[in-house]
Amino acid sequence: MAAGPALRAQGHEVVAYFYNPNVQPYKELETRLGAFERVCGANDIPSIAEPVYEPERWLKGALDAELRCEYCYRDRLERTAKHAALGGFDAFTTSLLVSPYQKHELARRIGKEEADEMGVEFLYRDMRPEWKESRRRTFELGIYRQKYCGCIFSERDRYLGEPGKEMPKVEGERAQGDSSD
Repeated sequence: MAAGPALRAQGHEVVAYFYNPNVQPYKELETRLGAFERVCGANDIPSIAEPVYEPERWLKGALDAELRCEYCYRDRLERTAKHAALGGFDAFTTSLLVSPYQKHELARRIGKEEADEMGVEFLYRDMRPEWKESRRRTFELGIYRQKYCGCIFSERDRYLGEPGKEMPKVEGERAQGDSSD
């Protein structure tokens, strides 16, 4: 939420773009689209929304990929770069660079690769310092904040942990599968 105003303060004309085919289930996509529209409205940022919901295509790509996050970032940044190039924009960036929970260097590398492929600049900024302000503003405005990246695998990992990794034990909580009282 703070990235758009921060980029404007640096002299950039900002247009927000929504394309998140990884988000599941459909109601979550609708909720995130609504939050996107509210954030754009609150910051007077023009926006373009492409609320694509193709779970079969996205899941097949993610399951076939060696690294699902790399597949997801590439899918989204390829589409964004193409949209920027065909739309006559000077550059594009990504909100992935705001979150301390995303794979920052992976997003940076893929953004640059897709920019080179499409002949449009990837505007790299480490926007993680803007994250706390973004968080504060969304709470202030009552805007939905997601609890997982959007893909069904992340939703699973949120509750069950990543396969092959042990979940940390939280004081006072029962172990997974423990039904004793």
